[in-house]
Amino acid sequence: MQTVKPTLIKASEIDALDGVAKTHFLNPNASRLQKSLGDLCGLTGLGVHLMEIAPGQDSTEHHVHYFEDECVYILEGTGTALTSDRRDDISAGDFLGYPAGGDAHSITNTGDIPLRFLVIGQRLDHDVADYPNKDKRIFRNKGMSWDLTDIATLTNPRAAQNE
Repeated sequence: MQTVKPTLIKASEIDALDGVAKTHFLNPNASRLQKSLGDLCGLTGLGVHLMEIAPGQDSTEHHVHYFEDECVYILEGTGTALTSDRRDDISAGDFLGYPAGGDAHSITNTGDIPLRFLVIGQRLDHDVADYPNKDKRIFRNKGMSWDLTDIATLTNPRAAQNE
């Protein structure tokens, strides 16, 4: 018999969750406390994460997804949202939408209290993302390890076929 996940998680239960401390593998300044709310409800196609980052910390390494949409809703605190060509001040009530294949993005907590926000994103079986500041590309495939490579080393075998 399949275990039925809850569809409601009360605020008191969320507050009581320990969360998981994570640091991005390409950015030691991207340390966060993460509570994966969607997982608690059994969501598999959509990730919903309550994140908290300390003053001066980044949310993640600056990146862009090629196949997955992602969005962020700011709950508390202030920060700077960085995209490929913009720096925007953000605060509680602001919403950020990152369409697949759009601008590279990340967030830095520029305030003096923890920055709390929801990150919501697709969970496709396959995705490709670039980390432009590191010149890296990651390939993620369901059931397989994630593969990271230098963008400069990528080749296009089909281009050679068309010559």
